[in-house]
Amino acid sequence: MTKNKKAIVLLSGGLDSTTCVAIAQAGGYDVVGLSFDYGQRHTIELIAAARVAEVMGLTNHVTAKIDLRIFGGSALTDDIDVPKSRSGDEMSKNITSDIPVTYVPARNTIFLSFALAFAETQGASDIFIGVNALDFSGYPDCRPEYINAYEAMANLATKSGVEGEQTIKIHTPLIDMTKAEIIKKGQELGVDYSLTTSCYDPAPDGASCGRCDACHLRLKGFREAGRTDPVAYINDL
Repeated sequence: MTKNKKAIVLLSGGLDSTTCVAIAQAGGYDVVGLSFDYGQRHTIELIAAARVAEVMGLTNHVTAKIDLRIFGGSALTDDIDVPKSRSGDEMSKNITSDIPVTYVPARNTIFLSFALAFAETQGASDIFIGVNALDFSGYPDCRPEYINAYEAMANLATKSGVEGEQTIKIHTPLIDMTKAEIIKKGQELGVDYSLTTSCYDPAPDGASCGRCDACHLRLKGFREAGRTDPVAYINDL
């Protein structure tokens, strides 16, 4: 791979997307971060994304503003309680039988569409997204078959793809990794996870709740990696 190719990394400010930034940079890419202000209740993640972009020296960082609250249908964008204290078994149920209310309808499809348009304007052929098919909460748009289908579509739907100027590649370096493996990989690459946030329902001061699915998976990952999570939790969880 030629050094200093440009890559678009979907940057939420969370653990996974920040690890993707480090992986892309280690692969010789100049990283352009793309974040979304989409009406999410946990807007604290946008502050985290900006921190990550600055500290990790991204070439550019853009935040697209879209309002998915107009559709609702998710605990992250609607007046629906965020599930708390779900067991690992509950979170690992088959996606066809139990998709959690924190699923935002078509979110990754929307985000990847923005990334695809941005990649065309930036002359970038590579898009990184931190989806994971092992330690995940039942989201259908985190599966390998979804990513493969989207990549095929992307190369049919763009001017650059049709004219042969660019072949879009969607990179999912974390898709087969456990959360513990992701944390170990990130720390090997020098990621400072204190910059990040994962909580779906943080306190006003940004402290993580420690009980939502995202917190559960994050804490489990640090525990299994034998590391201490550096972010603050409510009641010092």
